[in-house]
Amino acid sequence: MVSSASAKWAFLAPVLVPMLAQAGMRPELVQAAYRVGDSCTNPIAPLNAYLVIILVAIRRWQPDAGIGTLIALLVPYCIAALVTWTAFLVAWESLGIPLGPG
Repeated sequence: MVSSASAKWAFLAPVLVPMLAQAGMRPELVQAAYRVGDSCTNPIAPLNAYLVIILVAIRRWQPDAGIGTLIALLVPYCIAALVTWTAFLVAWESLGIPLGPG
């Protein structure tokens, strides 16, 4: 149960990077793909620190709203972000633009 994106990457990188390198993926592409997926699911993650703050704001207009209501409202935005960022990543790779320095 790690809520920080950089801490999650610190735990997962030693496994993901070598494993996907054997499958032919470059380390910078692995990290970019991880960032795309992680950033799209962070708004609906129960460990998101801002979830409670957003819930308090929603309850101003809809007093019976709960965590389920909030997540249901956020899911379409998460899906749209996932589709958009994935399209950007695929386009970036297809054009051959380097993801990192060098």
